[in-house]
Amino acid sequence: MNSKELFQLKNPRTKTLHLTWIAFFISFFAWFNMAPLAGTMVESVGWLTTDHMAALAILNVALTIPARIVIGMLLDKYGPRRVFSILLIVMAIPTFMFAFGNNWMQLFISRLLLSSIGASFVVGIRMVSEWFPPKSVGFAEGFYAGWGNFGSAAAAIILPWVAITMFGGDDGWRYAIAFSGIACLVYGVIYWFVVSDTPEGKVYQKPRKTAAMEVSSYGDMIQLMIWTIPLVGALGLLSWRLKNLEFISEQALTIIYVILIIVCIYQIVQILIVNLPILKAGVPEDDKYKFKNVAALNTTYFANFGAELAIVSMLPLFFLTTFGLTATAAGLIASSFAFVNLFARPFGGWLSDKMTSRKTVMLIYMFGIGLGLVGMGMINSEWPLVLAVAITVLTSMFIQGAEGATFAVIPLIKKRITGQISGMAGAYGNVGAVVYLTIFTLVTPQTFFFILAGGAFVSFLFCLIFLDEPKGAHGEEYQLSSVDLEQQSSLKQSKGA
Repeated sequence: MNSKELFQLKNPRTKTLHLTWIAFFISFFAWFNMAPLAGTMVESVGWLTTDHMAALAILNVALTIPARIVIGMLLDKYGPRRVFSILLIVMAIPTFMFAFGNNWMQLFISRLLLSSIGASFVVGIRMVSEWFPPKSVGFAEGFYAGWGNFGSAAAAIILPWVAITMFGGDDGWRYAIAFSGIACLVYGVIYWFVVSDTPEGKVYQKPRKTAAMEVSSYGDMIQLMIWTIPLVGALGLLSWRLKNLEFISEQALTIIYVILIIVCIYQIVQILIVNLPILKAGVPEDDKYKFKNVAALNTTYFANFGAELAIVSMLPLFFLTTFGLTATAAGLIASSFAFVNLFARPFGGWLSDKMTSRKTVMLIYMFGIGLGLVGMGMINSEWPLVLAVAITVLTSMFIQGAEGATFAVIPLIKKRITGQISGMAGAYGNVGAVVYLTIFTLVTPQTFFFILAGGAFVSFLFCLIFLDEPKGAHGEEYQLSSVDLEQQSSLKQSKGA
């Protein structure tokens, strides 16, 4: 795919790409509807404090991690059209609840539920991979993610204007947030009717089981169990942060820990239930894949997307205190970090498509992230501001380009479980953010950047050792196994009957 094709709106796959990134854009528009209105909320609601807003910010990401796993399973089974549409429509409910909530418990519960909309990213990854062949899937996925992510920036620009200009008064923020819920509701209905899961004549490949990810060996099954534990652990870390803010008690924290342990055990049991019969029956050689490739991409998204979310959260204050800037100037400079997402992420996917080795592109990006973050860790007040900004923007281009490169590889690992693979990798991005933001509260900004650099270098080494170049990485069609072809034939026969 090239940039010219982006304007060929009569082309069915181009049309699907645009309709899907808009769905993702609206999801993030709603997900990040609170941050730009936080100050107004505190001013207009007498009992709300900055500590309340900090707790709501934690709740805003709390369910994103498990939701990405669950949504990944659902979309592999039911298809992205249904899942994206229903997710948008259902998430409009907690959006309205939050907009018109009058007490802390209403805000607490609605924000917790609304955090599930962060799983929307995973849905479009599978949709785009159905419409674009391996040779061009990187650019398409990068374009989808880059423009979809811009929804958070759009919320910061548009919602304050809606609150002040269109409504005004103390309740303006409520109507602005409700506006994002209406956008979810309307577009969810539209998306249901205007897209299809696959091009005409193509069969949608589904996993044999969806309760847990399929694996190809007993060793891979053990790896999957191990990599499942941090996904639950991150929720425990978020709960601990809420306890430190005194929004949950010690007893409540203990109960949450017990529940999380039960959830973790349940998920491990599901991995056994799904995979033991498959492994005992024997996995055909051409149907095998290596879980180490999934693990490698988990580390890349932990290190790149996790770093992005963490840096965006602390960068305005860093520039403000380091260079003595005004809040407006510091915010403007910090926004450049997120703004380059529009072209850096598609470029990362495009580069992965064009170079002969997708693994090499991944390694270049992860090493570049490490170097860039080391450079940011050396920034101090004696630096020229222009140089500090240049290093920041360059690092951002590597971080977000790496995100594009990550999801240029994910659809190529095992086609029929793309949703589950992208769900796990996407969840690890949020795990990275949780871990890094927790660390940030304990160290100086300079040390924090060096720690982020260490994470990127560890991921680089992990990919260097464990990541394989995907089969058919630049082909016209995805690699299908005998199991896939048998399923395809069965589905065609059932439709014919």
